[in-house]
Amino acid sequence: MREKILEIASEQFSQYGVRAITMEDIARLAGISKKTIYQEFKDKKELVMETFSLALKEDQESLNKILEQEDGVIEHLMFTSRMVRERLATLNPMVLLEIQKYFPEVWEMFNEFKQNVIVTDIVNVIEKGKTLGYFRPEINAKVLANMRVDQITAAMNPTNYNRNDYSLLSLHVEMLDHFLHGIFTEKGRQSYLQHQNSV
Repeated sequence: MREKILEIASEQFSQYGVRAITMEDIARLAGISKKTIYQEFKDKKELVMETFSLALKEDQESLNKILEQEDGVIEHLMFTSRMVRERLATLNPMVLLEIQKYFPEVWEMFNEFKQNVIVTDIVNVIEKGKTLGYFRPEINAKVLANMRVDQITAAMNPTNYNRNDYSLLSLHVEMLDHFLHGIFTEKGRQSYLQHQNSV
């Protein structure tokens, strides 16, 4: 029952925002009473925290599995690019603003994940890519990992949500492309393009 509630909450929060969806809405969609949902979760704050905590944990496990592969660097880049695309396609941009404003504990969890998991993951990918000859050997992985995270964070600025000249998704795609072509060797560029063409 707990898993079912979390699955519904994740879907509804992503699509409609955190504030618009009530505990009653989730109970109704799960086919349970409001009393039952409160037996599983103390309040909405706990449900929001657990919903996003689970999503971040799943992301971390997926990233770890790919990097554990013998090569895995280009596959990792393709996977993270696809993951971002899928998230942006289903994520209501208001969710992040609402979490920042009304659920500071969850926002802090996002920031910790960003530094402890995402930055570390990018550093590991870059270092592995350097040893395999995909990335320029002289680049500073820590600096570039933080730069990439800052890029993603800046792109999520509310001013980009309602632009008419390009979408949030196309902005992320262009930024990733620009970032990668700045650190690729020719070997890395060719391997990346081959993977792109085979998808």
